[in-house]
This record gives sequence, structure tokens and C-alpha cells, in this order.
Amino acid sequence: MSQVPTHLRYTEEHEWVETGTDGVVTVGITDFAQKNLGDIVFFELPEVGRMFESGEPVGTVESVKSVSELYSPLTGEIVAINEEVTDNPEDVNSDPYGMWLFKIKSKGTASSNGLLDAKAYEKLIAGD
Repeated sequence: MSQVPTHLRYTEEHEWVETGTDGVVTVGITDFAQKNLGDIVFFELPEVGRMFESGEPVGTVESVKSVSELYSPLTGEIVAINEEVTDNPEDVNSDPYGMWLFKIKSKGTASSNGLLDAKAYEKLIAGD
């Protein structure tokens, strides 16, 4: 069974979202996502300063099995990317909740943007 920390919010695209201060949220991929992708070998992350709409593709994650898109869980501006992930993408396989991908300054709150709580996300992945 995949880990689903209760303090985070989730997208249907298997990304986790942690609400921070000043409308900034941190985004990564879930344990479920990394297990299904297999060995991750590359991340293409968005540029700092770019604006994205909720649900818009912002980058990609490449594994030995496939390439998948990363999506913006919220509407807002990218304010940081995790360079450590681009240098060592395989680290996400061992610590998906400790290795964030990017931070976005939101124009709303996580709860008002259709994100799932842990219970709803567990129900989603149980059906996959």
C-alpha cells in the first residue's frame, strides 16, 4: 500500500501539495506515482517566474518505463524549483514526500482548488 500523509493535499494526477505561508505551496509526486513510474531518471521542471493555470502541464518526469507530464495543481507563479531533484532524480524513489519539485505562489487556497484530502486520495488510488 502506498503512503498517504494526512497533512498534505493531492491531485488526481498523483501530485502532493503542501500549503505554506504567504500563499506559497510546495509540490511533489506521490509515493503511488513513483512506484508506478519505476526508476526515475530525469525531471524537467518549470522556469521560476512563469505563470500557470491549474491543470496546465508544467514539466515532465521520465522513468525507465515512461515519460509523464507534471501539472500545476493551482493557478499561480512558480517561485522556486528544487535543483537537487534535477541533479539526483532517483532520490524521489526513496523519499517522494521529502523531495519536492517546485513551489508555486497560489491565487487561491488548496482547499478551494479541488484538491483531495488524504482520505479521498486513498480512495482514488484504491480504484487505480
